Amino acid sequence: MADYNILVVDDEKEIREAIAIYLKNEGLNVITAEDGVEAIEKLNENTIHLIILDVMMPRQDGIQTTLKIREKKNIPIIILSAKSEDMDKIHGLQVGADDYVTKPFNPLELIARVKSQLRRYLTLGMYEGCEKVINLNGLTLDPSAKEVTVNGDPVKLTPIEYKIVELLMTNAGRVFSINEIYERVWNEPGYNAENTVAVHIRKIREKIEIDPKNPRYLKVVWGIGYKIEK
Repeated sequence: MADYNILVVDDEKEIREAIAIYLKNEGLNVITAEDGVEAIEKLNENTIHLIILDVMMPRQDGIQTTLKIREKKNIPIIILSAKSEDMDKIHGLQVGADDYVTKPFNPLELIARVKSQLRRYLTLGMYEGCEKVINLNGLTLDPSAKEVTVNGDPVKLTPIEYKIVELLMTNAGRVFSINEIYERVWNEPGYNAENTVAVHIRKIREKIEIDPKNPRYLKVVWGIGYKIEK
């Protein structure tokens, strides 16, 4: 993994250095920044494959930084925060983060999540061996281009959002439970996954549906899960 660059953003030097040690032990290259403003500068100057981003920082916090990053880039973002409440996690996911780790954290868990996100990001579009373009009533998935369009207009999805759409479109008509979606996309057990999946589903609907409250494509099957219509 030595060719992959991880941007670690935290205003506490000790935390940046500690995370860097663990990442370097895994053969990853580490670039650091002490706030969101510096993070954007480093992102523009380097090829970054994943960002570990603290929430509470001076000048520009992690939420604002995530929003700015998502204007142009879809690289994986793991949010770090001392806050553990569900609403804080949901907020981080809503603005475009792919994962959330609460401080204090187990370094081995963080490394496992980094590796998992990198695998998904670097193999984006390879889910279930899908190679052919799929068109479902104007919603189109092109695995070779890693692109989703609605009536020809490109949809800007995060890596996690893309994986969810790809899973549902390559199995159009099949209903997936929340736990199934989480396990297939995050590659982790789907315990307590309802909020996380629901946030991503809502964001996807906002991007692909004309009326997210009355979706044409991404349907809920109450008490069971979600599907994309054939």
